[in-house]
Amino acid sequence: MRSLKPFTSLILVALATLGFAASLRGFSPDPDQGGKPASAPFKWWLDDRYKRELALTADQSRKIEETFQKALPRLKVLNTALNEAESKFDRIVERGDDALVMDQINVLEAARMELAKSRTLMLYDMQKALTRSQWAKFKAMHPPMQRPPAPAAAAPAPATDRPK
Repeated sequence: MRSLKPFTSLILVALATLGFAASLRGFSPDPDQGGKPASAPFKWWLDDRYKRELALTADQSRKIEETFQKALPRLKVLNTALNEAESKFDRIVERGDDALVMDQINVLEAARMELAKSRTLMLYDMQKALTRSQWAKFKAMHPPMQRPPAPAAAAPAPATDRPK
């Protein structure tokens, strides 16, 4: 069975872009700016602290920025499609037509998946610009988010009448 470690690593990169999808949706509050909307996603590869701590070269920063710029138009299109699918879903839910709701759920989730897939591919390409050492440092700078504990599986009730 294949390990999920590489995928988990990509998730860490996704976290590093800090609200990339939210910024595509129109702006998200930025706590560093007193809650004012952020005008763009956080580009860690251009940030002085990240460049210094990861020892990023100018060429690496440039490659990552090129990857980002190349992916951005498609991500914007996919994000618009997702927003439209969500809006349509909300309108259909209000009408209460179960068959149409189920059809729109398929459309909505397909749009969400396409956006996530494109974003993950972009992040994977960004990761390839880093050395193993830089990637290890990057992961150390971004510990995985805490997930809520999974609900405990219900234990089977003890059998009272066991056959002999």
